[in-house]
Amino acid sequence: MNTTPGTQYPLFQSMEPLPVDKAAGQPLESGRSDYVVYVDESGDPSPNMDLGYPVFVLALCVFHKRRYSEKIIPALEKLKFNYFGHDSVVLHENDIRRQKGDFAFLSHWPTRRKFMGQLTDVMEQSNFILIACVVDKARLNRGGGEAFNPYHIALDICLGRLRDFLAEKKQERLQTHIVVECRGKKEDRELELEFRRICSGGEAGAPPLPFNIVFADKKTNLDGLQLADLVARPVGLSYIRPMQPNQAFEVLKRKFYCQGGRANAGCGYEGVGLVIHPPQKAKGPDEPTEATTPTGNPQST
Repeated sequence: MNTTPGTQYPLFQSMEPLPVDKAAGQPLESGRSDYVVYVDESGDPSPNMDLGYPVFVLALCVFHKRRYSEKIIPALEKLKFNYFGHDSVVLHENDIRRQKGDFAFLSHWPTRRKFMGQLTDVMEQSNFILIACVVDKARLNRGGGEAFNPYHIALDICLGRLRDFLAEKKQERLQTHIVVECRGKKEDRELELEFRRICSGGEAGAPPLPFNIVFADKKTNLDGLQLADLVARPVGLSYIRPMQPNQAFEVLKRKFYCQGGRANAGCGYEGVGLVIHPPQKAKGPDEPTEATTPTGNPQST
């Protein structure tokens, strides 16, 4: 039996204990899951090669709705009020990294260090699950064959991992909304068609997925989309330049969906919450896996 619409999360109830801290196996009666997913990408979603950044990354940030609304949104809004005096600013990774537009003040190093430290604190304390796929376009191109769509490949993989996560929470049969940023009418239409195909079970006859796609304009200023934007590029850099210090990725390691649940956070996420496609193949028992060596030198975060 469904609950009355609008009563899933009481507006002024004390937030302790949070539902996310309760044992799995208590599905909601509203027909909707406890989770909402925000998606963003890094890199060119076409097969075209950028020698400086030869990958495409799709990142899914999975939030428990109550924790997201009561803890994460207030923290990000306070950060914006502290630095801008209002909350209409969109936290965009590229603008922050290049100190553009609203973020020109970050050219002052002491201010930049303080801002980045506080943004990192918000990221560390924001409880969400990260699922990401890195598509190595160089190795896909070497494989030849039919033309490929990196976005569609990554989406198929990430939705499969999302299904696994929700199954662990006993919510795989409940409706989960997946919010993506609008990219253009043609691109959005193609993405929606591919999304529906994957969720219907595709050609493999897999069980249908109860996921609903929601397209949101960047101007809607959704905090979940901004967090997804902030995590995608560090994941890509961790792959193309694994020996380079990457503070953001060190924080993200504990966010990845992994084997063993919370107790194993930061470990066992390769191939689970972080998927490389095509899979890296070992050359022999004592030989290292394949690696991609970029020829360019993209600016790091």
